Amino acid sequence: MRVSLSWLQDLVQVNEPADQLGERLSMAGFEVEEMEDLSLLAQGVVVGEVVACDRHPNADKLSICKVNVGAEEHLQIVCGAKNVRAGIHVPVAMVGAVLPAVNLTIKAGELRGVSSEGMICSLSELGQTSDVDGIAIFEDLLADSPSPGEPVAPSLGLNDSVLELAITANRPDGLSMTGIAREVAALTGAPLSLPRATAPAVTQTLDADQQSTAAMEAGGLYGLTEVKGIDGSSRSPQWLQQRLTRAGVNPVNAVVDITNMVMLEQGQPLHAFDADALESISGTGIRAKDFGLRQAREHELFTGLDGREIELDSRVQVVTCRDRAVAVAGVMGSAESGVTDQTRRIWLESALFTPTSVRNASRATGQRTDASSRYEKGLPREITLLAAGRALSLFREMLDAEIGDTWVCAAEKGEDHVVSLRRSSLHRLLGSLKPSDSTAQPQPLAEHQVESCLAALGCELTSYADGWKVVVPPSRRMDLLREVDLIEEVARLVGFDRFQSQLPDPLQPGQLTLIQQAERRLRQRLSASGLQEITTLSLTGADEADPTRIAISNPLLAETSHLRTALWLEHLQVCQRNLQASQPGCWVFEIGNVFSSDGAAIDQEARLSGVICGDRRLSRWQSSGKPQPLNYYDARGVLTTVLTSLGIEAQDRRLADDARLHPGRAAVVVIEGRPLGCFGQLHPALCANHELPADTYLFDLDLSRLLEAATRSNRWSPQFKPYSTLPSSERDLAMVVPRSLAAGDLLQAIRKAGKPLLESVELIDRFEGGQLGSDQCSQAFRLRYRGKDSTLTDDIIQPVHDKVRQSLVKQFQVELRS
Repeated sequence: MRVSLSWLQDLVQVNEPADQLGERLSMAGFEVEEMEDLSLLAQGVVVGEVVACDRHPNADKLSICKVNVGAEEHLQIVCGAKNVRAGIHVPVAMVGAVLPAVNLTIKAGELRGVSSEGMICSLSELGQTSDVDGIAIFEDLLADSPSPGEPVAPSLGLNDSVLELAITANRPDGLSMTGIAREVAALTGAPLSLPRATAPAVTQTLDADQQSTAAMEAGGLYGLTEVKGIDGSSRSPQWLQQRLTRAGVNPVNAVVDITNMVMLEQGQPLHAFDADALESISGTGIRAKDFGLRQAREHELFTGLDGREIELDSRVQVVTCRDRAVAVAGVMGSAESGVTDQTRRIWLESALFTPTSVRNASRATGQRTDASSRYEKGLPREITLLAAGRALSLFREMLDAEIGDTWVCAAEKGEDHVVSLRRSSLHRLLGSLKPSDSTAQPQPLAEHQVESCLAALGCELTSYADGWKVVVPPSRRMDLLREVDLIEEVARLVGFDRFQSQLPDPLQPGQLTLIQQAERRLRQRLSASGLQEITTLSLTGADEADPTRIAISNPLLAETSHLRTALWLEHLQVCQRNLQASQPGCWVFEIGNVFSSDGAAIDQEARLSGVICGDRRLSRWQSSGKPQPLNYYDARGVLTTVLTSLGIEAQDRRLADDARLHPGRAAVVVIEGRPLGCFGQLHPALCANHELPADTYLFDLDLSRLLEAATRSNRWSPQFKPYSTLPSSERDLAMVVPRSLAAGDLLQAIRKAGKPLLESVELIDRFEGGQLGSDQCSQAFRLRYRGKDSTLTDDIIQPVHDKVRQSLVKQFQVELRS
């Protein structure tokens, strides 16, 4: 909402500078996004009187003017405007002046051999709209021309500032000048002088068809007034055009400008239909009952005032005249029924439409207008006919129009909403005011302060034993619905900074839980291992290949209409985009939620997922600049490093039935005897679909189970363990095993059988071929034994070693070679 300070001063007595007023409004909830000082548009521009005007000797289209700017000597200015002549008063930009509207700095110079000491300006060069092709002439703009040498800003209304306010969805009253004026009056205590708005004294019942009547009553009220004797070609006065342009609305003609000004002033959109155009379209006379309201038909065509043809559907509510759509209700009128220079009669529409219907129509047509932005937030019914009366009075005063009858279709008005405000709740939430000095005691908010704050908003208060019964004004009924809303308004107007802080007693410092600490450490370890954290949307589109995705009820786009069931699909697309952008590799991970449903409820599960694709960044110096893709064990080692840093020992089990992964290069990651997730090389079909290299690796883990294991007390708490000074003894153990037998299973069996002397075991050799069968391989392990209290001897080690050998033979039927 763009608020002109000069217009605001006509509605409320504002004595503060624009920056201070903007600070007050920002602290009260109306954030000032931008402040525009219009006086800068005419800085260094003064009033000049053209004393003499002669033709340029060397150019037919230039004139040499002698201009009186209030100095001892007249300025000589070369001007190319057709309408320059002697005896007129004009704006003159002095040498050194800067004109921001045209990005021009005025300098002294020569034009065709004649010196020029300034520039005579047009309104457009001063940032103003004008229909005149040439310089601005004060005799044509003002009743009395200002004296030479005076600044032009006051004469052109440029001694003004415009505040760009951000209006929240719960404050539709902030989209009107009267609403902002009431807010300023409540904040400053300044008196209001709002324009008088009177609803039409006599109204008739609009006898529309049954369907239209139901739709009109659903909105609340629909009114039509016939206005005759107007001239559509007339233009609104300069002051009205200035108000519109500073509010960001382009002037059109007097009729449209009046409806737009009333909308900006009162907050109620109005629309004027050309009565003669409607009769020409329908071929017969039009009466009020010929207007209706219905949903558009599928593929119904509509051409708006902007000239764009739109194909409507059943989501769009339209205003009709003899069943022909003449407006998208609450959004835009049609081009064929709009006011033109030939307009002599109009039907003035002042109506309410439901916020839902306007929002649906705006979204379906792709049109968001000043009217729709107001209807979407909800408007009070009480202002609808008042705004119509305000516009009708302006038609009568400015256009000498003849006002006809007013027809209204309205639902029954409900009772005023009364909110109870208890003193105990107010003092409990707000606490005491800060003392004026350090020696004074904090005091609770006085009752007269509460009453004055709410009365300033237009509330009617009735006191009772526990507090007040409050009747909220119509302009705030969309916002002030509960007791806490009234308490917030009191705090806002008094000033949040004036209340004492109420901190818990005793104060307890916050800290991260073990789970939160473990998650942070996990993110750090993954980043330190070369992976980059990313965040993708939880919303995705429908996918025939994944029918388990859960559809949401109010999607904004088809691409964000469902909840995701996995993270890895988006990660593959991220890698694809990176490689297509000539990145050598893409190592990413994400911690996020996925969703599933059993039909009765929706489950949310936290997952850790990632992709290792291509080269590690800044690693080609190790390979003389040549690409060196990771093999399976290198990629798996990255994940092992991360888990080991968290004190987690993981094991791999063969995995061959996961459609995402290569059937021979995939594993189930197991911790504490339970599956954690999977790791493996991406399936070749997926690599081809996403244009990824064959050496692409994927991991998808259960985050909750991982963090649960990482926060075990024996892992999380650092423990001191002295380094043994006793020597160790190593034994090698080789065996022939089936090729399908995983080394991890053998390692686990060796560790279990070798307790308590076995300190470590590792795979040191694997051999295939030779005299071994095609389904066999040889694996060799190195076992390290160490005693806790004494040096081990062969007599002590051998029984344990034999136990390990026998356990392997018994459990896996291996053939021992050593």
